Amino acid sequence: MYCTRKVNDDYTWIGADARRLAMFEGVFGVPDGISFNSYLLCDEKTVLFDTVDAAVSRTFEENLLHHLNGRPLDYLVVHHMEPDHTSEIAHLALRYPGMQILCSAMAKTMMGQFFGPEILSRITVVAEGETLCTGRHTLQFVAAPMVHWPEVLMTYDATDKLLLTADAFGCFGALNGHLFADEVNFDRDYLDEARRYYTNIVGKYGQQVQAVLKKVAELEITMLLPLHGFVWRRDLDYILEKHDLWSRYEPEVQGVMIAYASVYGGTENAANVLACQLAERGVKVTMFDTSVTPASYILSAAFQYSHLVFAATTYNAGVFITMEELLHDIAAHKLKNRKFMLMENGSWAPASGRGMTAILEPLQWKQLDGGITIRSALRADQLLQIERMADVLQKDLAQGVSTAAAESGKQYVCKICGYVYEGDALPEGYKCPLCGAAAEYFVEK
Repeated sequence: MYCTRKVNDDYTWIGADARRLAMFEGVFGVPDGISFNSYLLCDEKTVLFDTVDAAVSRTFEENLLHHLNGRPLDYLVVHHMEPDHTSEIAHLALRYPGMQILCSAMAKTMMGQFFGPEILSRITVVAEGETLCTGRHTLQFVAAPMVHWPEVLMTYDATDKLLLTADAFGCFGALNGHLFADEVNFDRDYLDEARRYYTNIVGKYGQQVQAVLKKVAELEITMLLPLHGFVWRRDLDYILEKHDLWSRYEPEVQGVMIAYASVYGGTENAANVLACQLAERGVKVTMFDTSVTPASYILSAAFQYSHLVFAATTYNAGVFITMEELLHDIAAHKLKNRKFMLMENGSWAPASGRGMTAILEPLQWKQLDGGITIRSALRADQLLQIERMADVLQKDLAQGVSTAAAESGKQYVCKICGYVYEGDALPEGYKCPLCGAAAEYFVEK
């Protein structure tokens, strides 16, 4: 039985949710599932935009056959060649002998690699700016290289003013019957997963995302149709501004993220003491145990927070493995514009600090003065060092806020708890870091 949603009069979502996948791409946990989106345009010609992952191929096939209702499939547009969107290409080529496959030149090369040379005769290469008329609709192809593979295309429907965005603007999580972002409380329930999706999958390619955002700004768009997650038909500025912020590597939160790797609790205790000191100073702080929390969540938080503290014990004369893996992951994603401090532990020859510094060095972050070396367990006479770390972080955070205030001269006060936000304007979807109050509870001083 088919399970679909109408996007508008001519477009239908014929994708599927997958909730039994423990890991997406073999590395990212998806405890709330993930959607594989495919869209069908029924005009004078029929056009399918991408297929799905093999895990949901049966549902996809039932959906497609139902909505074609006996019509042939004229075109398959392949935006992105990852197998979670292309697993059904060879099958469709056999079922619909008249189907033309439209894709970029590099995608054609990849298609031959995935499916063999016999499929190449079915392919028509399209380039940026080329158009396809399907009857009432005119489709225009937009190049989006390295967002996040080099062959990626997007499609702009100039008739309905919608953009099919490939893997851009996606989100982890099953749709659960919903299709549109405005059908759920996206900011509360899905923003974290949208950030985790972006930072881990696309986050390395901020410059390329910026290039795509400039192209998007030149188009009149009323709807965004990604390959994972929700369709956006309202509040497009909200999700576009988030991606602009993430792709410029600007933090969303002026606060401290602490990630620690602890074997027997000594390093964890020191990290907790620092967290308490920061919280008492009114600093927003979040913490992660690298041995418990998968790296994808901590990487996402590193994109979110302005100041980062890494605490690790020494292990085999280096950095404890879970912290080492996390830092390499962060470095591989080329996160920029962060400030950091380190806490190292070692019972006889502390070396984790030196190791962490070496991994982070290529990112050219600013290391704040301070940090601490622990030998086995935090001593009482080292509490002053922890307090100094908290003071340095608080002072640096305050300087950042003061700089923004100096530029704008504006302050907004939370009516619930009195927290003062200083900046030109409250960001879209802003919430008070102390009490969680929404933007409407702030008044300008």
